[in-house]
Amino acid sequence: MPLIEIEDVCKSYQLEEVRVDALRGVTLTIDRGEFVALVGASGSGKSTLMNTLGCLDRPTTGSYRLAGENIVTMNRDQRARIRNEQIGFVFQSFNLLNRTSALENVELPLLYRSGLSRSRRRRTATEMLERVGLGDRLGHHPGQLSGGQQQRVAVARALVNQPSILMGDEPTGNLDSRTSEEMIGLFGELNERDQITVILVTHDPDVARTAKRQIVLRDGLVVCDTDDFEEAFAAMRHG
Repeated sequence: MPLIEIEDVCKSYQLEEVRVDALRGVTLTIDRGEFVALVGASGSGKSTLMNTLGCLDRPTTGSYRLAGENIVTMNRDQRARIRNEQIGFVFQSFNLLNRTSALENVELPLLYRSGLSRSRRRRTATEMLERVGLGDRLGHHPGQLSGGQQQRVAVARALVNQPSILMGDEPTGNLDSRTSEEMIGLFGELNERDQITVILVTHDPDVARTAKRQIVLRDGLVVCDTDDFEEAFAAMRHG
């Protein structure tokens, strides 16, 4: 059974008096352990698709099953539970709490899990920071860390609940090229070593190239779904 199954998914927004069709009938499956890039120009629908896959938003029409569960019929609280159990998010802007240490930032998602002692939360968060190479920065606040280190804190926070899916929305957008390469290497390592399903939204061909599968969106439609980067790049340029 695929980890993710969406069929004929549409998503529309009402902006003042204008209806925007952000997704217009998207059908795809993603298997457990895949490394997928969602690519396309600004306004192509890739972030809307990620928000849908990440249970942040519900489709206007269509079906979505995640690990066999019907997401479309769930209420807000049920979708929040799925997100906390199954999905870790990394964003372009890091979304860290500035007055809080790296360790406390990573601990945050664990506060929503019942039955975890404070010492257990601290130990788990410490292990995650060590795993992303920041074992010596536990007490540092975001302002004391480089952009790459802040993004590693964000990755550790995304992983602390041991999700099956790691989602990144332009996760290298605020990083220089060398730090960007390191970050993408970390995503690849997590995918290979831990079999975490990785889904990245990007408009950067160099980032898209590192994924094993590229899904190209244009005007809310999937126009190319391939494991051949050159084919995906041609579709990106055509748009």
